[in-house]
Amino acid sequence: MSLTGKVALVTGASRGIGAAVASALAAQGVAVAVNYFGSEAAARAIVQTIQSAGGRAMAVKADARDQAQVVAMAAAVKAELGPIDILVLNAAVGFPMAGFLDYPWEAFEAKLLGELGAAFHGCRAVVPQMLERKGGTIVAITSGLARNPGWGFCAHSAAKAGLEGFVRALACELGPLGIRVNAVAPGLTLTDATARLPEKHKDAAAAHAPLRRNGLAEDVAEAVLGLLQTGFVTGVTLPVNGGSYIF
Repeated sequence: MSLTGKVALVTGASRGIGAAVASALAAQGVAVAVNYFGSEAAARAIVQTIQSAGGRAMAVKADARDQAQVVAMAAAVKAELGPIDILVLNAAVGFPMAGFLDYPWEAFEAKLLGELGAAFHGCRAVVPQMLERKGGTIVAITSGLARNPGWGFCAHSAAKAGLEGFVRALACELGPLGIRVNAVAPGLTLTDATARLPEKHKDAAAAHAPLRRNGLAEDVAEAVLGLLQTGFVTGVTLPVNGGSYIF
């Protein structure tokens, strides 16, 4: 399924997985809106790279957790690039790593409401544009920790598990309207978000994976493209972890 001529909004796209997805989409002929919140320079650098290669792109600032900002962002993308065909929900909410007995409720609540709120607001703002074109595709970036959690990740695992449930519910509801909704669940992926992890942890994860390496942002981007280009798949969560956890 060709993606040429489509319009995509990628939230949290100024770096890491989001940046890789935006670049991969642009390489397929997609006009890409690169959403950022705090990293304007990085987002504009990605846009410049895409435009220099002959593609169409724009940088758009919005806090994905804020409904009004997301609505304004979707309207701005439509005005400049056209109605949105593809939505990649990549914006993530930071969280402290701590055991459950020491975990502050405020941090747990902020992670859950922020993560799910970003997905909810993004879909509510973009789905009406997809209906204008009688179809569209949504891909959420979740995490293998949703189903295979570890110490210190109670908030992250709960938020990503909720996001996977949201994906399945939307797939059922929006499928009859021509909109597919799927998720990609990366394992340990080498981005700036994981740069502070001890090397021994990265090495252990690579040794555990049948493919014997850690993931790259480009691996996740390839999986997103695969789901976008497959026309009869919806409601699934695709693991991208080198086989370290198979579900």
